[in-house]
Amino acid sequence: MKLYNFFRSGTSHRLRIALNLKGLTPEYVAVDLRVDEHLGEAFRAINPQQMVPALDTGSEVLIQSPAIIEWLEEKYPTPALLPRDPQRRARVRALAAVIGCDTHPVNNRRILEYLRKNFGASEDAINAWCGTWIGAGFDAYEALLAADPLRGRFSHGDAPTLADVYLVPQIESARRFKVDLSRWPRIMAVEQACIALQAFIDAAPARQPDAP
Repeated sequence: MKLYNFFRSGTSHRLRIALNLKGLTPEYVAVDLRVDEHLGEAFRAINPQQMVPALDTGSEVLIQSPAIIEWLEEKYPTPALLPRDPQRRARVRALAAVIGCDTHPVNNRRILEYLRKNFGASEDAINAWCGTWIGAGFDAYEALLAADPLRGRFSHGDAPTLADVYLVPQIESARRFKVDLSRWPRIMAVEQACIALQAFIDAAPARQPDAP
């Protein structure tokens, strides 16, 4: 397998975590978003949407991190990233969606570049924009953690799930945009449980071959 990704991309980060948790080590292919490599014809031929990550399985190229992670869960079911109980599965998926559907998309690079180029947004304005939507997402996530009597050390139970795969890269992004994380102690406790695991350590942006 080949993983087309960028070290600082949150969607790439979450897929690296999922791959590591499944014990899979695809070839790392860096796509440098800083110089718009993803917008070139070579990468368009790999992913017509011109976004990372993309996973070449050897038989086809999969795109969109939620779809790829679901494929991994079905193809490599152990260790599981979703609980067996349908209600708990729905809860974990909802936590992941708080990040993947409502928090990350409005803070990703192409949105921020549009704000910079078309609205003249300063870096302070960009940080305020990101802080607003990350804060809203984390407020909801923290409340959901507080309301779950079965939470355990991770977002659900005592082993990492799909929710943690989504959460940790968003925390990394929050720090990059200078968001004060101290108001979400449960999220911070979950992060500590996650980053003690080698799968999360090895997936961190700073440890990737294309990191500066």
